[in-house]
Amino acid sequence: MSAMPSLVLASSSSYRRALLARLGLAYRALTPDIDERALPDEAPVDTAMRLAQAKARKIAAAESRALIIGSDQVAVLESRALGKPGDHAAAALQLRAMSGKTVIFHTALCLLNAATNTVQLTSVPTTVRFRELSAAQIERYLRRDQPYDCAGSAKIEALGIALVEQLESDDPTALVGLPLIALVSMLAREGVDIP
Repeated sequence: MSAMPSLVLASSSSYRRALLARLGLAYRALTPDIDERALPDEAPVDTAMRLAQAKARKIAAAESRALIIGSDQVAVLESRALGKPGDHAAAALQLRAMSGKTVIFHTALCLLNAATNTVQLTSVPTTVRFRELSAAQIERYLRRDQPYDCAGSAKIEALGIALVEQLESDDPTALVGLPLIALVSMLAREGVDIP
């Protein structure tokens, strides 16, 4: 029986590393360093899928025998993509725009077997209905969680859950950034059993 190929997470995200660690597998995390801008007229879900695969392929150039996990998330409010805000002012603007509204978070997942060039690709949507938020609530939340590296400024795994009225998803880990239910199925198809 051959040894399991090494597992590589194509991400610098601490959120994705923490999620993957839950599976108890040995892995390495490498930063893919790609251009994450959407293409002109590209649908947000297509952006997420393209970037998840691009991240995995970038790492495959140096990791030719590995199973490589790529993931990307794009938040959509009223057909407009919301990226990572980057700073306090941009996060406050995003949250004011999302107040009382529904946002869809598209979390794309790619598992690339670099040795066989086999790609498994999916997207897990999460529909989030935000509460009506006052300026004071937004300010308190931002001061505490500082979600400037989160798509849509919502760190749901922390205080951000208090911003949410309702959410629907086939996989609760998708909203945090790495859909583990889908990943376990993908890994099983590559012969990696968990647990």
